[in-house]
Amino acid sequence: MADTYSQIATDSRRKVLDLIYKAQTSHIGSNFSCAEIMAVIFGEMDLSKDVFILSAGWKAAMLYYHLHRLGKITDAELDSYCQPGSKFIGLTEPVIPEIKIAGGSMGLGLPGAVGIALAKKISKQEGRVFVLMSDGEMAIGTTWESALIAKHHKLDNLVVIVDNNGFQAMGETRDVLDVAPIDDKWRSFGWEVSLVDGHNADVLKDSMNLPTYRNWPFIVLASTTKGKGVSFMEDNNLYHYKQLNESEYNNAKHELWEK
Repeated sequence: MADTYSQIATDSRRKVLDLIYKAQTSHIGSNFSCAEIMAVIFGEMDLSKDVFILSAGWKAAMLYYHLHRLGKITDAELDSYCQPGSKFIGLTEPVIPEIKIAGGSMGLGLPGAVGIALAKKISKQEGRVFVLMSDGEMAIGTTWESALIAKHHKLDNLVVIVDNNGFQAMGETRDVLDVAPIDDKWRSFGWEVSLVDGHNADVLKDSMNLPTYRNWPFIVLASTTKGKGVSFMEDNNLYHYKQLNESEYNNAKHELWEK
């Protein structure tokens, strides 16, 4: 299955490249860093009972790709990404049932995910709540308030994955506000913590399915490379906001199709 997830991740980058270039929007580096994470999440989830929250809503193109793969949005809807009149914009909005919470402003997704997970526990509903966050969100107050609430209510049905690519909009995350070591901080809040290679599908799959024995919520800190898959985008924060020109698009497409 790991090879399948790796191929899905490559395919997702190819499609997201086309969508973002056609729309002349941004955030391609962030979309690329989470490709393996999203491939594994949507491979391991059961949408009949599980819930996914994209807190890092600027990775919307990658989410739309996977919703399309699962038949939740049409070809036309996917290809309408950020086109005039489309409801599928560059930040996630709850425009279909599978998108429960708007994402974009940092720190909004985890509070909502905690509420959904708590509601599931109270009503004895099956299923887990997965939430994908950015490492920049580790500096947000609502993140830590939500972490305490999740531990207090023993939300072992909550799985948080952090796309830990080391960058946020205005620079390296450690330079904007250093909260390292992140793993120790989460443990101090009473969470189970797993540190993994965020581009290794085998490891991601195993980490997301680790059993919890102490009724604790669980977080996967996935180390990733911003812009992964295209050499000139990797660890280059220019591609957080930059629109791609034709030359960059063609070069990126060449690299991705060589894989």
